[in-house]
Amino acid sequence: MFITGYSVVAGATGRLLFGYDSFGNVCGKKNYPVEGAPLSGQDMTLKKHVFFMNSCNLEVKDGKLVSTTLCISSCPEEQLDTLEEIQLFAKNNGSFLCVYNLNSSNYTQNPHADSLCPRLPVPPSKSFPLFNRCIPQTPECYSLFASVLVNDVDTLHRILSGIMSGRDTILGLCILSLGLSLAMVFTFRFITTLLVHTFIALVILGLLFVCGVLWWLYYDYANDLSIALDTERENMTCLLGFAVVSTVLTAVLLVLIFVLRKRMKLAIELLWVTNKAISSSPFLLFQPLWTFAILIFFWVLWVAVLLSLGTAGAAQVIEGGQVEYKPLSGIWYMWWYHLVGLIWTSEFILACQQITVAGAVVTSYFNRNKNDPPDSPILSSLSILFCYHQGTAVKGSFLITMVRIPRTILMYIHNTLKDKQRSALARSMFRCCFCCFCCLDRCLRHLNQNAYTTTAINGTDFCTSAKDTLKLLSKNSSHLTSVNCIGHFIIFLGKVLVVCFTVFGGLMAFNYHRVLQVWAIPLLLVAFFAYLVAHSFLSVFETVLDSLFVCFAVDLETNDGSSEKPYFMDQEFLSFVKRMNKLNNARAQREENLRNQEGTELRPIVR
Repeated sequence: MFITGYSVVAGATGRLLFGYDSFGNVCGKKNYPVEGAPLSGQDMTLKKHVFFMNSCNLEVKDGKLVSTTLCISSCPEEQLDTLEEIQLFAKNNGSFLCVYNLNSSNYTQNPHADSLCPRLPVPPSKSFPLFNRCIPQTPECYSLFASVLVNDVDTLHRILSGIMSGRDTILGLCILSLGLSLAMVFTFRFITTLLVHTFIALVILGLLFVCGVLWWLYYDYANDLSIALDTERENMTCLLGFAVVSTVLTAVLLVLIFVLRKRMKLAIELLWVTNKAISSSPFLLFQPLWTFAILIFFWVLWVAVLLSLGTAGAAQVIEGGQVEYKPLSGIWYMWWYHLVGLIWTSEFILACQQITVAGAVVTSYFNRNKNDPPDSPILSSLSILFCYHQGTAVKGSFLITMVRIPRTILMYIHNTLKDKQRSALARSMFRCCFCCFCCLDRCLRHLNQNAYTTTAINGTDFCTSAKDTLKLLSKNSSHLTSVNCIGHFIIFLGKVLVVCFTVFGGLMAFNYHRVLQVWAIPLLLVAFFAYLVAHSFLSVFETVLDSLFVCFAVDLETNDGSSEKPYFMDQEFLSFVKRMNKLNNARAQREENLRNQEGTELRPIVR
């Protein structure tokens, strides 16, 4: 809340979105005067475009653009060779290309017109949705203009401009990921054996297709001789990284699918049991919609604050009455803190969903009369969450955040030092640390989910629930652990399928806007958003699955199936558990016989 308030007070998002001139005026808006700058504070409502007076030879000093810029009503679409033509253009279009204090009638008479008007000839230009700048269209001016404007501007502004210029595409891809996630929810709700095999085939084809498209685009970039901008080279480098990561991920998933193919039938039966549990509270499937709406609201707010922080600066008057904005001290630290807030708050919202779903499942499971389900288990779970267990969600999400922060720092160090010479030992240590943090993140997520279910059962705090969960699962890990993991793997494949189709759509859409747009970062954001949305929807099945496993373990711990202590589980779940135990016993017997055969020594025959 402090960062949000500070960004509203100190930020100026309009400067980033609409552009501004050299005198502190934001184009397309009414401005307030800056003390010491006589040409500031003008009404630019009708002047929405940024014009560079020397677009063919921009000047950069100390990493800052020092060429004079103006706000004009329209860009000159034809070349202007003389001051008379500039004067005629101003008369016909109402767009004044000279400094504001020079009247258009004096363009040809003022002795200082050469310094107050653009350098001749003025190349034809066209407005581009990157800060609403007038981009020169002649090849020689365009290459010089783009190389200075794009390569020398601040990295954060380049990334943010890429996001803003591709905002329509990003919005469309987000809607696509939402539709795909809803389709996956109904696929898992009415899952069958044929549907699972079709679904796995689509996942394999999607992975292979995305890998092929990434490598093809990288080959196209690598053989494009016209690449001269840093943005295009960055896009090519990111494409190579995307292609390598997707290839490795595809290979790993294909191997896992091949290894686990024989146990798919048991996993399907477990998902049937999960669907029966969901049938007792069918509104659980709509729970992700509320989570998604809250996440969308938070992410929009987060991006708005980020944009405001990126433009936070104090106006300073320099030589010639021009205005420049100096970044405020401590902004970088606020960006990092803002990133931590994104991770922690997002994880907290997802944790609240997990606790709500776990509470509803626990209420339905520990109900003796299966023919008379409890009334409003979701509302009951929500009320208990907000009254008693918000601290549990805060602690669980904070653990995930504390693991992700070192991972983010490691990635930042790796990207900073990737161009420098490093020893093989340093690279190996970096990879080991990164893998360890990834494994720890996965283990903590599983522990958190089980701890939330134990909290819903016993009403204990997070630490006590986590400790009880570890003890409980260590005693009953042999029953459903393997099939439970396969069920999670199938659900994970559903998330992968959503991300694959969304990323493919993003590649096709962003590939048409290569120049002046860093689209690798927007594509990463879209992929992250698609995975998070798919996770929000499909995590209902994961949460129900894990909650049933914990409830089953508690049921075995407290009851023995006798008439005095009958199990809470229904007959279908009990028969599934018996089949699992039978298969596990048969496998254990085969392994024991195999060990006995290997331990038998050959003895000579005595006659």
